[in-house]
Amino acid sequence: MAPTVAATLIYVPTLSISLKQRPGVSGVFPTSSVLFPRSRRIGSHRLRVSCAAKPETVDKVCEIVKKQLALGADQIVNGESKFSALGADSLDTVEIVMGLEEEFGITVEEESAQTIATVQDAADMIDNLCAIKQ
Repeated sequence: MAPTVAATLIYVPTLSISLKQRPGVSGVFPTSSVLFPRSRRIGSHRLRVSCAAKPETVDKVCEIVKKQLALGADQIVNGESKFSALGADSLDTVEIVMGLEEEFGITVEEESAQTIATVQDAADMIDNLCAIKQ
């Protein structure tokens, strides 16, 4: 059976600039000025791709996180669980990543490890690294 991958593509258009002539405006552009529409938010816009990891990957990551943080059976850990909310500090996060590397036979770059905040982040990264490895 082939693995199922769910993907979501979100496109946010870039900010457009309108040039309008304004009477009596002097300076570098005496006949026109740049006006930014107030209704648009100025910021960086880009294409974002989000891939959902396989449920079994998320479950395995949850198990490793619970074991590493010595969480009780009553503690709920799911894809949306943030490591910091579960009581993990930076050392715990490093140890979790090391456990994930050992379990899944992958190597996580330091830059990638620093972007992991939730169980889902870790599971997505693992599935991506496993796909590249094959």
